Amino acid sequence: MSIVVSIRSSLVPVHRAGYPFIAIGLILTIAAGFVSSALAWIAAIITGWVIHFFRDPPRTTPQSAELIVSPADGRVSMIVELLPPPELQLPAQPMLRISVFMSIFDCHVNRMPIAGRVSRIAYTPGRFVNADLDKASEHNERNALAIASAHGPIAVVQIAGLIARRIVHWVAPDDELAVGERFGLIRFGSRLDVYMPVGSDVLVAVGQRAVAGETPLADLSAAKTQRVFRTT
Repeated sequence: MSIVVSIRSSLVPVHRAGYPFIAIGLILTIAAGFVSSALAWIAAIITGWVIHFFRDPPRTTPQSAELIVSPADGRVSMIVELLPPPELQLPAQPMLRISVFMSIFDCHVNRMPIAGRVSRIAYTPGRFVNADLDKASEHNERNALAIASAHGPIAVVQIAGLIARRIVHWVAPDDELAVGERFGLIRFGSRLDVYMPVGSDVLVAVGQRAVAGETPLADLSAAKTQRVFRTT
């Protein structure tokens, strides 16, 4: 193995969405070098942070069809039961919502929480209050996806935050996606909400750290058993 290949294999990949920002940072760093070394160092540090922000490390995703996997890196901030976002036109019944808050230091590439078909995508303009607040789910700019899964409808909502000004998704209605597959990104600092059937066995606690594509948030088998029991 050559030295170049060895170095490249040891580096964390960067998502292509970050390339323009990294290029701007490099240009500013070079330009600042003609003015003063102090400015060049400041620009270089900021560019390094941008590279770190857009990192896209590989993840090992649990393949159990019963699990909801975290769609984002960050801290579990809320676990509540409430109605799903109205713009998704899902049944007006309470669902279990688990929220994951991403700081500006977390990886912001978002991943599918479960395998399924994207049945609806709804973008809602709004405010940019702190995404860690409960009211952010209702008032902030957001992009919601409804997923038709083997366990019924699941929803995942990208919510802009205090600093975030851009929500990106790379999927379209009727796309079939695997659990852990990349579907979007938010910059810079934000939150993801996952809606699932009430009765699901929650596997995380508020304040716990979650890793996108790896950390199981809930087990849906308990909710499935409850539905079968109620219909028999």
